[in-house]
Amino acid sequence: MSRSASCLALAAAASILALCSMPASAAWEPVRPVEFIVPAGTGGGADQMARTIQGIVTKHSLMKQPLVVINKSGGAGGEGFLDVKSANNNPHKIIITLSNLFTTPLATGIPFNWKDMTPVAMLALDEFVLWVNADKPYKTVKDYIDAVKAAPPGSMKMGGTGSKQEDQIITVAMEKAIGSKFTYIPYKGGGEVAVQLVGQHVDSTVNNPIEAVAQWRGGKVRPLCVFDSKPMGYDEPVADGKAWKDIPTCKSQGLDIEYVMLRGIFMGPKATKDQIEYYVELFKKVRATPEWQDLMKSGAFNTTFLTGSDYSSWVGTEEKRHETLMKEAGFLAGN
Repeated sequence: MSRSASCLALAAAASILALCSMPASAAWEPVRPVEFIVPAGTGGGADQMARTIQGIVTKHSLMKQPLVVINKSGGAGGEGFLDVKSANNNPHKIIITLSNLFTTPLATGIPFNWKDMTPVAMLALDEFVLWVNADKPYKTVKDYIDAVKAAPPGSMKMGGTGSKQEDQIITVAMEKAIGSKFTYIPYKGGGEVAVQLVGQHVDSTVNNPIEAVAQWRGGKVRPLCVFDSKPMGYDEPVADGKAWKDIPTCKSQGLDIEYVMLRGIFMGPKATKDQIEYYVELFKKVRATPEWQDLMKSGAFNTTFLTGSDYSSWVGTEEKRHETLMKEAGFLAGN
């Protein structure tokens, strides 16, 4: 081999070695702070989850850029959804969802649909529990239903987050099941709802576990049943020696209603595969931390995790279910 050919061969080998030492792919990652939109008020389940995620990301240095939580609750969360819808080609904005992903456009007619965003991942499903003030005599669902039926229609007050959203959908379903009327009182977030129940300004709520667990531990509120097909799978005592798994299903207590809520992540339209994959991997890392496990336990979450077509399919099915529920409740825009 000539000297020049030998040099060329060495140069080629060096190039190959250099390529092999490079990362397998130049994957995308944020180059500026990422806005984490919460389409709800402070203190509620979505807000608490977003801020827990923010803390986990910071503590474990899971991102090189800051993750900044921003509450945009205006218009029943429509403000937040429209913000992300308009974030074309902006991967530095993500949003955590709840059932207002479906209920807000159906109830208000705002020009928004979940397909206007890019699905990233289902992080968990949130439960709903029927809560009463601990000073009230109701120890069972039957006790509570008997009291509702005995009271003048509309005199029993149900507190909830927002209007024509998940809490009020469950309330209307309860009215139909019980055959009586509540006065539904909307508040800005689940934290405020819990405070109102403790102060006996309302007679009951259907708050998520994480929104009322502190008050349960403090002996201020009492859970009567969970709106799911099976009891929650957490056996560590929370209050009065009782665990989440000890709360019976509402259906088993004669209140035939089931409802769970999405806690999932979306980003703006036209997100690329690399950008989606970055956030999927980020949330996989978040879910592996002890802090996330503590959140799941304290909030009694269903820990189902979905991505890709499985996630999109689930969301599509839930959209149809909510349209039926909203129609039955008379909550569709224009009704």
